[in-house]
Amino acid sequence: MATYTTYTSVGQAEDVSSLIAMISPTATPFQSMVKNEKTSARTFEWMEDALRASADNKKVEGADASTITISPTTLRSNTCQIIAEAFAVSGTADAVKTHGRATETAYQLSKTLKVIKNDYERAMIGVSNALAAGNASTAREMASIDQQISTTVDAGSNSTDALTEAKLLTLHQTCYTNGSEPSVFMIKPADATIVAGFATATGRNREIDAKTLTNVIDVILTPFGELRTVINRQNLSTHGYLIDPSMFKTVTLRPFARTLLAKNGDADTHNVVGEVSVKHSSFADSGMITGLS
Repeated sequence: MATYTTYTSVGQAEDVSSLIAMISPTATPFQSMVKNEKTSARTFEWMEDALRASADNKKVEGADASTITISPTTLRSNTCQIIAEAFAVSGTADAVKTHGRATETAYQLSKTLKVIKNDYERAMIGVSNALAAGNASTAREMASIDQQISTTVDAGSNSTDALTEAKLLTLHQTCYTNGSEPSVFMIKPADATIVAGFATATGRNREIDAKTLTNVIDVILTPFGELRTVINRQNLSTHGYLIDPSMFKTVTLRPFARTLLAKNGDADTHNVVGEVSVKHSSFADSGMITGLS
């Protein structure tokens, strides 16, 4: 007697999960920790100043006053970069019933907004780009933050060297001497494992939990202050940054928005575009270790 099984049946219902798995990174630590300000110009400017160094200051009683030489302020500038991505969805794709999303347009818009946010993070901290004013045929490009930080320490004598605690302390001391108060040490993921190794240096003790293995350093206390370690997947691989978030701003000329372009056939074309930049209030603030392997 033959047994009827699912291998021969017709018309079985599909079982497709309503969840769509995606592990692509979307965290943007630098954007999340700094404030935003608006601009009304394509190229925006700001001024910075500094006090003279302290000196031996004593005067003879009754002496005539002598004037100092006044230094002008320093004018800085950056330009707004247009960041955009367009996608097209057919009318049928939005009409059919789908799993894991209400409509294809809504799903693709959500993805586009996430990748544009990553692109913005990369433009600020993941590349080393000088300001490019652009023209009718060349896109404008913002100066990345490494172009706006004057305090640097080289990782070593070679073209690239591994991160060391000594170099971090040297940079932190220089920042402190300059008057800067960085609170964040932003690094790439590979350097986070090196920082975790700082705890194993001779003479240092760690609390041990028999059931939990802990190998991470979230906060570094140095003679010059407290630093919170922040890993950034978009971080420029050759740089580690000591950052005072209060001294940086993301700058917006046009906030990111979606525009439905003119219809051409049986599809809707959506363009997501924004015009943005980044500003460091004083180039002498914060610092960076360069030449990291």
